[in-house]
Amino acid sequence: MKKLIITTLFLLSVSYAFTQDSERNSASFSLGDGISFSFNEGDYEFNIFGFIKPTYIYNDEEIYTSDGEYSNVFRQFKSQNSNLFFTGFAKDEKLSFTIQMDYSSSNPLVEAFIGYHLNEKTTLYFGQMQVSHNNLEMVHNEDQLRFTNRGILSQTYTENGEEFGLFFETSFGNQFVINPTFAVTSGDGRNSFGEDSRDSDKGGVKFGSRINILPFGDFSIGNRISTVDLMHEEKPKVQIGVAYSKNMGASNQVGDGHGDFILYNNSGDELFPDYSQLFFDLNLKYKGFSLVLEYADAFASGLDQIYTDPNAFNLLIPQQISEYLVVGDSQGIQFGYFTKNGISVDFIYESLNPEFDSYESSVLRKSSNMGVGISKYLAGNNLKIQASLFKTTYENLNNLDDDEFMSGSFMVQIAF
Repeated sequence: MKKLIITTLFLLSVSYAFTQDSERNSASFSLGDGISFSFNEGDYEFNIFGFIKPTYIYNDEEIYTSDGEYSNVFRQFKSQNSNLFFTGFAKDEKLSFTIQMDYSSSNPLVEAFIGYHLNEKTTLYFGQMQVSHNNLEMVHNEDQLRFTNRGILSQTYTENGEEFGLFFETSFGNQFVINPTFAVTSGDGRNSFGEDSRDSDKGGVKFGSRINILPFGDFSIGNRISTVDLMHEEKPKVQIGVAYSKNMGASNQVGDGHGDFILYNNSGDELFPDYSQLFFDLNLKYKGFSLVLEYADAFASGLDQIYTDPNAFNLLIPQQISEYLVVGDSQGIQFGYFTKNGISVDFIYESLNPEFDSYESSVLRKSSNMGVGISKYLAGNNLKIQASLFKTTYENLNNLDDDEFMSGSFMVQIAF
């Protein structure tokens, strides 16, 4: 209630400002773009928009243990995302800001950053924002997904996708486009400095970069931010990407959080391994058909003289790092067709392979995921209905049948 009152008072104050100089100010609303305010004949802009995703989820788990078969059916209806954005831009000052909140989360702050636009193609950002050095699907926002949820490759190699730091992005070329991005972050994920002084930053900084190459020119406006070919590209468009990050001291299993485990040096002080992720991806779109190929590899380094206890009794052995970090490689393919009447039929297959495939305690289990989805786009991506069905199989190493998970979900997405 308190947040609602503050937001209402803010909107009333903005409305009052408009009445004072209506000739130089304007406001507009359109579905998906929200409310847009323009001040001083366009020198300043302020926007409010968002989306909600009420979702029905069904899971059927078949888990095999030495004591027998375990089955569990889970049903849930919830708002998968309830996101609200506040953005603004000052033309002469070349400054912009973005605040993103997700009110379906217990920690609603998703993004909060400012940007300095050196020119139309080059921007420097500071704050907490979605990083580009993850896999391609994870770079796309939650309202732009092909299915009702991200694939297990995205869910396995990334926790949230937002980090706090300094970000730089630019672009070169028109017919042959190159988009490099660079980031230096805290390496501790979203809200990385914790809630109080007892929850401090762990390890060192994280360096990340992504380079996208578009050999046939850029996609149609708005068509790059989604894996589905919503614009029916008249000519083949391809994006080839490579992303790499190195976290100098990770205390989270994917280097996207902090304090989830503690390791030590021989003096009992905290000491964490370095953690690297490498991604290759390809996105192709042509006349409604779209294809996404993804490859991921994660590995650890700096493992010498690391102990699992502060008394330096138990030296970390190489394969034991897989108990703490996701290490191994994975592949994924997504493809589908978007018809001109707004129906999209999509398929996915993913395979995950741990680095130590015979080590039972590895947090990354050998597994595969396949799924199918169908979506109806009623007003572009602003109003759509989606249904997805997945089968995920996890390999057991102790002569038991593989664990199987059947999951399905039905979702309505409304952007405003």
